[in-house]
Amino acid sequence: MDRLLDRFLEFVAVDTQSDPYSKSTPSTQKQWDLAKKLVLELHQIGMQDVSIDENAYIMASLPSNVDKEVPTIGFISHMDTSPDFSGKNVKPKIVKDYDGGDIVLNKSKDIVLSPSYFEDLLQYKGQTLITTDGTTLLGADDKAGIAEIITAMEYLVQHPEIKHGPIRIAFTPDEEIGRGAHKFDVKKFGADWAYTMDGSQVGELEYENFNAASAEIRIEGKSVHPGYAKNKMVSAIGIANEFLGLLPTREVPEHTTDREGFFHVHKLKGEIELAQIELIIRDHDAGHFEARKQLLTDITNKLNKKHGEYIQLSIDDQYRNMREKVEPVFHIVEIAKEAMESLGIEPIIKPIRGGTDGSQLSFMGLPCPNIFAGGHNFHGKYEYIPLESMEKAVQVIVKICELTAIQINTHGKRKKS
Repeated sequence: MDRLLDRFLEFVAVDTQSDPYSKSTPSTQKQWDLAKKLVLELHQIGMQDVSIDENAYIMASLPSNVDKEVPTIGFISHMDTSPDFSGKNVKPKIVKDYDGGDIVLNKSKDIVLSPSYFEDLLQYKGQTLITTDGTTLLGADDKAGIAEIITAMEYLVQHPEIKHGPIRIAFTPDEEIGRGAHKFDVKKFGADWAYTMDGSQVGELEYENFNAASAEIRIEGKSVHPGYAKNKMVSAIGIANEFLGLLPTREVPEHTTDREGFFHVHKLKGEIELAQIELIIRDHDAGHFEARKQLLTDITNKLNKKHGEYIQLSIDDQYRNMREKVEPVFHIVEIAKEAMESLGIEPIIKPIRGGTDGSQLSFMGLPCPNIFAGGHNFHGKYEYIPLESMEKAVQVIVKICELTAIQINTHGKRKKS
C-alpha cells in the first residue's frame, strides 16, 4: 500500500473537469493530461496490452497465471471530475489519526468539515483522512477508484503466488456528464463482466440504479399590452406555472429516498412569449418510470386542450436500471459480496439513487455492478476520503480476482468444492 496515497495525490493534482456543453470526446482537453500519465503508469507496473484510443479510453490487461480456463473480469473507473465545483489547483490536506472533532479546511474562509453535520465522519476516528482545502473538490470521485485499481494490479504483478484469471482494466472520460460509456468498446475490452470502482463508503455494493430520462417543456405565448390583454394575451410564464403545479409536490429529490422516484426541475426560465422548463425523471421501477413519462404527456395534452396548442414536450431516455441485466448473472454480485465478507467488510447492498457507467455498460453486454471507492461528499468542498477505505478497496479487488479463479468456470457457474 506504500504507493497508494502518493499515487492518489498525484492524480488529484491534475485538473480533469468535464464539460457538458462540449461536443468533443473527451469533453475537455485537460483530461488528456491525466490519461497520458496513466498510460505511463500502467506500463511501469507491468501491465500488458496497454492502449489509449482517440477518445482517451484507456485499457490494459493482466494475463492469467492459472493453467485452466476461467472468465475474464474487468475493473473500471473514470478520469473526469464533476463540473459542479472547481477541480483546479486541488490542494489536499492529510489529517492523521482523526480525533472525531471538527476539521478546519480553510481558516480564512471559515470552512469547517464537522461531524455535527456530516455524521459519517465518526466512522473514521483514528484513521487518516484526505480532505480538500475548502476551495475545490477533492477528486476522489473517481481518482480514488483509479488509484485503487492500479495499486491492486501492481500488487498482483508483484505477488504471482496469488492465482487469478485474465483481468482487464479501463479508465474512461466524461462519466460525470453521462457519456463515460458512450464510446466504450465492449468487444475490445473482452471481459465477461466487470465492476466499476465508483461507490462511496466502505462496503457499498450496488447493482440497481434509476431508470432515467430528461424532459424539456417549451411554451410559446402571445404578448399583448397588459391594459388590453383580456382574451388576447397568452402568458407562457403562467402556463409554465400551471404545468409545474400539476406535478406531485412531494415527489422531488428533497422528499424522497431509497427506491422512491421523483421529478426534478433543474432549469426554469421564461418571458410572456416563451418559457422553458428542463427536468429529469427518475425511478427504479420500470412501470412507475413509464407512468411518470406518461404524466408529463397527459399534463401537456390537458393544458393544450385548455389554452391552445402552445406547449411542446420532448422526452429523452438516458439510461435504465442495470438490475435487469445483472440479476441473470447474479454470481458476479455474490463474488464481490464474499470478497468483502472474507476481509471483514460488511456489504452494504442498496440501490443507487443515480447512475453509473455500469448501468449503460450492462445494457451494452457487459454486466457491471458498482463497488465502493471510499470517498464521501462528492462534487464539493467537503469531499474527503479515508486512506484505510482505499486500502480496503484494493484488497477487495485482489480478492475478487482470486475468488473468480477458484470458484467460477468459463460458463459463469460456481464450481463444486
